Amino acid sequence: MTTRRQTANDDTLFWTLKLLQENPGVTQRTLAKEVGINVSSINFCLKALVEKGWIKMGNFSKNPDKLGYAYLLTPTGVAEKAALTRRFLQRKMAEYEMLRGEIEALQLEADQPSPSAPVKSNS
Repeated sequence: MTTRRQTANDDTLFWTLKLLQENPGVTQRTLAKEVGINVSSINFCLKALVEKGWIKMGNFSKNPDKLGYAYLLTPTGVAEKAALTRRFLQRKMAEYEMLRGEIEALQLEADQPSPSAPVKSNS
């Protein structure tokens, strides 16, 4: 069974890898804001991803474009992102089905006349 902490960690990794793949030159501040965690946490996350071999970090500050750091997904990182995407999608689909069931039940309840409501007479 997956704990909340594992789910939150998976979500952080998923969004981090997704955003890095879309924008390798993103700043840590922007990345932290988009993922929804603080800058020190994203820094820790990035270091862990480098240690796992999921991303490579390059310093391009001498580049005339002043790109700074770029975070590139490795082949292992791409594979791990695909696995995280599948788990994320499965979780979101399960949440969707649960919410859909709740909405349907509430709609049925809302359509039922209240037992304490006065009954209208047609006379």
